Amino acid sequence: MGFKLIRSVIEGRKLCHAAPEASLREACRRLETCDEGALAVIEKGGLVGILTERDVIRRAVCRGLAMDGTSVGRVMTPDPATADIDESLSDAQTIMMAGRFRHLPVLDAGRPVGMLSFRDVPAEYRVMVERYGLYRDGAAL
Repeated sequence: MGFKLIRSVIEGRKLCHAAPEASLREACRRLETCDEGALAVIEKGGLVGILTERDVIRRAVCRGLAMDGTSVGRVMTPDPATADIDESLSDAQTIMMAGRFRHLPVLDAGRPVGMLSFRDVPAEYRVMVERYGLYRDGAAL
């Protein structure tokens, strides 16, 4: 099995994003339109955060915040972990597993260009990374 780069998975996809000042309702509509579970939050061309469905539920809905009166910037996760477009899928998976999240913004020369989802990682990569982790940690296979 050859190692796939993130580039090969996200190439041709449109980056779904929102501005920090956008309302949560606007952002949720964008999530629905893009059929994604997360949006990159971009300001002045740079990534400033990520807004996930989980962020909306836990930080807005559960707290009774207004969808029209609450900005994305208030609910987003600031300064998220990222991956470079030329990293391997297994590296990206390792980052997601370590951080216990399902979406990873992808950068190219520091610019946001895509969003990788855990579901984008083929099952054989998941098994490979998990087994390597066991091996690295000294567990018997």
